[in-house]
Amino acid sequence: MNPVQLPSDRLSAAHLDQRQTRELLRKERVFNAKLRTIGVDKEALELQVKERRDKEQAEARALKEYADKLIRSDQTACVLEHRQKKDERLLEEAIVQFRSRFQHPSSRREFDLNDSEFLKKQDGVRILPGLAGEDLASRDRAQRQSEQLRDWSIQQQQELEQTEEQQKQEDLQYDQSRVALDSRAVELQKMEEEHKRANTIAIKNFNLALAAERSEQRERQRREEEENNQVEILNQLQGELLNESIEQSSRVPGRPRLRRDCYKGMTPQQLLHYSNYQKQQAEDRRRVRLEQQEEDLQQDRERLASARAALLLERQQARISKELRRSLDNTNALLAQAQHAQRKHLEKEVFINVPNERYFSQFNTSSR
Repeated sequence: MNPVQLPSDRLSAAHLDQRQTRELLRKERVFNAKLRTIGVDKEALELQVKERRDKEQAEARALKEYADKLIRSDQTACVLEHRQKKDERLLEEAIVQFRSRFQHPSSRREFDLNDSEFLKKQDGVRILPGLAGEDLASRDRAQRQSEQLRDWSIQQQQELEQTEEQQKQEDLQYDQSRVALDSRAVELQKMEEEHKRANTIAIKNFNLALAAERSEQRERQRREEEENNQVEILNQLQGELLNESIEQSSRVPGRPRLRRDCYKGMTPQQLLHYSNYQKQQAEDRRRVRLEQQEEDLQQDRERLASARAALLLERQQARISKELRRSLDNTNALLAQAQHAQRKHLEKEVFINVPNERYFSQFNTSSR
């Protein structure tokens, strides 16, 4: 056996020892009766029981604190109520003492303040005007109050009727203005549609005229091309005939030969006829050129007329839009003035008693 060990052998031996150690520890954990648990986790159950107990204790503590707070609030309410009753009793006693000390019968309104002993100075039996504390003018005062209340009710009813009538008038005016605006909008829409229709018809007519002009121009070019082709063919045929005649004259003996300076052997009649034909062609070309110039001028005039009509239509549409905007602004201004007047009327005559901070401050002033 070789006593020399390789590093790989030592590494594999260390891994083997680690696996054996882990296996021994695992067996000790599994087969140890003191540590092994089967079926239920006792620690988890104990933790759940502890959490449940803590929760119940916290709820009981919160209930106890709430009950203590209720008891303290009831005790405070009882103390405050007892103090309020005591203050009311002391106030009543003070009022009675004040009346007994400063409000004597001789200083009441039924007696003469300038002469408090007037009734005592009278001879005979004195007749009291009434019992103590009796109000002799209560009937008249109640009647005046009922009359005043009736007048107030009638005035409020009249103001309510006036407000309703004014509201009806404003609603009617608003409906009329809205109907007028709708009718004006419909008229402007019709005018705009008519303007668009006229513009479309003008564009259509212009396009039709332009298409007809182009077709006529193509037809004229075709005819000119055909005429030029015919003239060219005719010239070519005439040249061939002249060449043949020259060749024949050169072949016939004893016949005088034509000179080439006489336009390739043409006779004066033929030369005159040919010059007249060329003049006629020049006249035709000049006439066609003049007609083309006239057609171009006519086309330019039609284009200018259509552009002028389109410009007039655009100006008319802008003027109509401006008028519509002006009428809409005037109507909005009138409506704003009416609404402002209605708001001022409501603020001055209808909604007089507006609740403020002083009105709301009289609520929730006690601790109860």
